Amino acid sequence: MAPKPKEKPKPAPASQPAIAVEDLFTTLNRHVQRSEYEQAVKVADQVLSISPNDEDAIRCKIVALIKADSIDEALLTMESSRRLQFDLSFFKAYCLYRQNKLNEALESLKGQEGNSATMLLQSQILFRMGKMDASLDIYQKLQKSKIESLEINLVAGLVSAGKASEVQGVMEALRVKATSSFELAYNTACSLIEKNKYSDAEQLLLSARRIGQETLMDENLADEDIETELAPITVQLAHVQQLLGHTQEAIEAYTDIIKRNLADESSLAVATNNIVSLKGPKDVSDSLRKLDRLIEKGSEPPSFHLARGLDLKLSSKQREAIYGNRVLLLLHSNKMDQARELVTALSDMFPDSVMPVLLQAAVLVKENKAGRAEEILGQFSEKFPDKSKIVLLARAQIAAAAGHPQVSAESLAKIPDIQHLPATVATLVSLKERAGDIDGAVSVFDSAIKWWSNAMAEDNKLNLIMQEAASFKLKHRRKEEAACLYEELVKSHGSIEALVGLIKTAAYTDIDKAEAYEKQLKPLPGLKSVDVDGLEKTSGAVHVESRPHVGITEPFEAKSKDKAKKKRKRKPRYPKGFDPANPGPLPDPERWLPKRERSSYRPKRKDKRAAQVRGSQGAVVKETPNANTKLNQLTNAKAAPQNAVAEPSKPSSKSSRKKSRN
Repeated sequence: MAPKPKEKPKPAPASQPAIAVEDLFTTLNRHVQRSEYEQAVKVADQVLSISPNDEDAIRCKIVALIKADSIDEALLTMESSRRLQFDLSFFKAYCLYRQNKLNEALESLKGQEGNSATMLLQSQILFRMGKMDASLDIYQKLQKSKIESLEINLVAGLVSAGKASEVQGVMEALRVKATSSFELAYNTACSLIEKNKYSDAEQLLLSARRIGQETLMDENLADEDIETELAPITVQLAHVQQLLGHTQEAIEAYTDIIKRNLADESSLAVATNNIVSLKGPKDVSDSLRKLDRLIEKGSEPPSFHLARGLDLKLSSKQREAIYGNRVLLLLHSNKMDQARELVTALSDMFPDSVMPVLLQAAVLVKENKAGRAEEILGQFSEKFPDKSKIVLLARAQIAAAAGHPQVSAESLAKIPDIQHLPATVATLVSLKERAGDIDGAVSVFDSAIKWWSNAMAEDNKLNLIMQEAASFKLKHRRKEEAACLYEELVKSHGSIEALVGLIKTAAYTDIDKAEAYEKQLKPLPGLKSVDVDGLEKTSGAVHVESRPHVGITEPFEAKSKDKAKKKRKRKPRYPKGFDPANPGPLPDPERWLPKRERSSYRPKRKDKRAAQVRGSQGAVVKETPNANTKLNQLTNAKAAPQNAVAEPSKPSSKSSRKKSRN
């Protein structure tokens, strides 16, 4: 039998619920003002129990949940309120942004009005996605709107987009100073680091820390909270010390940050990564332990992600650096399976980056598969020509180390903007010379000479390139071409080195030209009194070590014919079947020594039973002839000649006796 339904309570007057709801909203406002967001959620639920369709109560609850970092509950609340036809897409986009679901967040913002709040959130989403140019465009559109602290985000966007040189102009246009807030000072210092102005960046970071301490103290924050808030500035100061070459100071700063643990998670991760990079291959196991605190394996291998939500707080470049350093440490510690697994995962995590393919090549080189590494890098450079420069440089280095000079030269030749640089020219010439392509090496020199001849650079390298080209051509018996280069250098630059080279080169082909240019050389002092004809008739000067060479050496008399003629050098006679080109392993240098004097000699173990006394108790054992023989051997060993082969001394006399055994 069904239970009897309860009687419905009599409806209260219409004015009472309204008063109750107003009181609840007053309480809700008080909790929000005090940042008591959990209490605010409870009060909002009370309002919704009275008025389930109250839009203001739903919005207040969602905002309070977001403020309390209860993102999942906020999304559930929005999902349950979908039937009410409220426009909550902005809150949904923000929650998805907090969960790093960036594509879904952008999709949720579609159809929203282009107000300043929506544009600001959109720019933040694009910033986290790594689309710096698009994010920067929105920030520049927002300059006209009066958004508080917009310049902080704008400068951060410029630095991340690689436009640090524009920061100063933007700040002048906005009429703000770098020291107006510690956040702006920090971002401006980052722009100075990008422009390699490390000393100026250090001074501005120190100012940012001082301004931050004063600002946060005025807000009555505790000392530990202030230190945590200013941790990014402290880590960046240590990074500047690292860039300035003050390695020890940087290591001490990073270590202090990690030990005290008074920093946010992202700052601790950056400090850990930087100290690992400073140590390099030293103490690999300790560096791996440090990074393993930041990185954890996913539940579905080979998926990897940073621990404690660091992937949401770190930029793409920072995450890429941490993963890359871990792969390098795994290679140094010969943990090839883990390195291979992580590299495979990185290809999916950073599909637009060059780093995964470079690390994949490093793994293959470690496995002695240089040819496969060259093939992978070559395919990547053809597929992504705009990212090919660093890949081709890596391919050239791997091929050169593997003994493939032609492949290395081809890789370098595919980078057009470095072909004229002296270092590239020298490397290409050396590689082509190793490969036997002398004509190719000469063409490299000719191309470089042509480029520098038309260049309007202040630091022109034409003289240097022509000098090296002439020397190379002379070395490979292209005397006429070398002479032309030397002659052009003498006419254009008046170089003494080129003049000497021209005289030496022309002496092979045109004696008259060599003598004509020889007259341009300055006479050497102290040679006027030398009889050249007499010097030519002498047999040469003899070096005497007992007295110093002072003045001009007098000519020696010719040696008499009666002196014994020098012995003619004969070819060595090898044993039958011996190939001098492949001699095989070297013979043992101690093969002529007695066995006991060789370093590999080990004496036989002493038979302990021989020393045991046999017979009844108190019996006297007669000396055997062997004892006298051994005594004589010991005596002879002590009186060994000084030119005998030295043996390593032993601390025990017992081992010394063992050495003297037959």
